[in-house]
Amino acid sequence: MTLGTILLIVLVLLLLGVIPSWPHSKSWGYGPSGVLGVVLVVVLILLIMGRI
Repeated sequence: MTLGTILLIVLVLLLLGVIPSWPHSKSWGYGPSGVLGVVLVVVLILLIMGRI
């Protein structure tokens, strides 16, 4: 597996985990989705720069 495939799998799992409809994450607010947004921006920047 390449690094890009592993990152894609992890990001999809994170997206499913921060959906606020799950009972365990209703009271978390915008924290998890904000962190995931920052991770997505960093990954996009790395893809554009050709580091991944």
